[in-house]
Amino acid sequence: VKPGKYKLGQKMSNKDLITLLRSGKQTPVNVIFNNIRTKEQLAQRVSEQIEASQQSILNLLNDFDYTKKLGFTSDNILSMFLPNTYEFYWNTSADKFIQRMKKEHSKFWTADRLLKAKKIDLSPVQVSVIASIVQMESNKEDEKPTIAGVYINRYKKDWKLEADPTLVYALGDFTVNRVLSVYKEIESPYNTYKYKGLPPGPICTPGIQTIEAVLESPKTDYIFFVAKPDFSGYSNFASTYPEHLVYAKAYQRALD
Repeated sequence: VKPGKYKLGQKMSNKDLITLLRSGKQTPVNVIFNNIRTKEQLAQRVSEQIEASQQSILNLLNDFDYTKKLGFTSDNILSMFLPNTYEFYWNTSADKFIQRMKKEHSKFWTADRLLKAKKIDLSPVQVSVIASIVQMESNKEDEKPTIAGVYINRYKKDWKLEADPTLVYALGDFTVNRVLSVYKEIESPYNTYKYKGLPPGPICTPGIQTIEAVLESPKTDYIFFVAKPDFSGYSNFASTYPEHLVYAKAYQRALD
C-alpha cells in the first residue's frame, strides 16, 4: 500500500480498493495560503493540508544553509511564497513543498517583471518587502501603487520608512488596530521609526496584485500620506511636511 490521499467510490469492490491503494494513484489536494504574517503561520497552514508536519516545514525555513541555497535568508524567505491555490499530493514532504514554491516564485518573476524591478532599482526581495508593508497599509487596490511610490521615495532618499504596519509586526500582536506612539520605541530591526532602510524581511506574504502595485508604482513627489477624515479608507498624499500637517490635523479632528 502506498501512502497518500485516495478518493474511494461507493461501488468499489475490495479488489478495486486494494488495486487503487497499491497503484499510488492519489487524488491531488489543493493547498491554499494567504494572509500569512509569519513563518510559523505558514508552516501551520500548510501542515494542515499535506502530510508534512509544521515543525519539519519550519525547521527548513529557519535553516540558514537551506534558505541560502534557495537564494534567500531565513529572515526574508517568506518573500518566496506567493499566496495562491496550488495542487499537491497529500504525502508531499516539507522539502518538496518548499522546492515547488521556489519553482513557482521563479516562474512568477518573468523577464518583464524583473525589468520593471530593475527600472525602480529594487530586487525581487526588496519589492516583496515593500509590497508586504503596502498590503498591511491599505486594502484599496487602486491606491496601493501610490502608497508604494511613497515608500520607494522615502527609501531612495535614505529616510526612515516610518511605516506603522512594521511596528505592529515588531510588537507581534496582530490584533492591534491603532498604533500608539509608545510602539515607536520597540527595539526591533522591523521598527522602521528607529531604523533606516527596509526591514530584514516581509511583514506578510503580499498578494500578487500588491507586488504588481509596487512594480507599477507611479513616479511622484509624494513622501507623506495620511488617512482621509471621511474614513473612506483612502489617503491624502503630500509632497511637503506643512501640506501633510494640514491633512494629518484634519484626520486627527475626525478621530477626536
